[in-house]
Amino acid sequence: MDLVLAMDLKGGLVVHGKRGERNTYRPLTWGLSPTAEPVSYLSVMRPHALYIADLDRITGRGSHDQEIISCARMVSTCYVDRGCRSPEDYLSGENIMNVVGTETAGEDLTRYPSGILSLDIRNGHVIPGAGVPAQVITEAEPLPFRGYLILNLGAVGTSEGLPAAELSPLRSATAKYLLYGGGISGVRDLDLLASAGFDGAVVATAVHTGKIPIDAVRRGVWC
Repeated sequence: MDLVLAMDLKGGLVVHGKRGERNTYRPLTWGLSPTAEPVSYLSVMRPHALYIADLDRITGRGSHDQEIISCARMVSTCYVDRGCRSPEDYLSGENIMNVVGTETAGEDLTRYPSGILSLDIRNGHVIPGAGVPAQVITEAEPLPFRGYLILNLGAVGTSEGLPAAELSPLRSATAKYLLYGGGISGVRDLDLLASAGFDGAVVATAVHTGKIPIDAVRRGVWC
């Protein structure tokens, strides 16, 4: 199973927060890196693969395009959620895989020609509506997305663990590439995702607290 390091950008810096409450996110200065400047932070962390959420662009307050392009050159694959509201919002660059988040994508997902569909989840439902995650995947299967990210926004930064009973229905809904992020507490949860057949895990907090080895993130694989 692939391991992907998550990096949230806000106000030009790498930030950390909990439960998707973005107004409370602060620079990540307590973790493994002594700096929250994106390129310098990434030089310390040295992940094999990276997921970037541009929080400023997602909320319509700016962008980090140049920082993202620079960071993407430092990894094998860089999944980028920059708040796509149409295909014109895709970012081009070396190693970049665009992520289309349901939070901002709008109702008509047929407009999007490629990338990863992120199911942005709060309280068990896909936002901004109230869709059931497995059903949303089933409905999206005919579309040309290369895979899906199950992003439990309500659990981001909490290390509270996974909803184990919900993993198998998600995996059964698609044969495409399937990632999970949000609330992963440590190696036990990684083993749980691998056993459920997920293709990748997006992690951050548990890496900085030492519950997931940084060497595994640098290799980019678990199991």
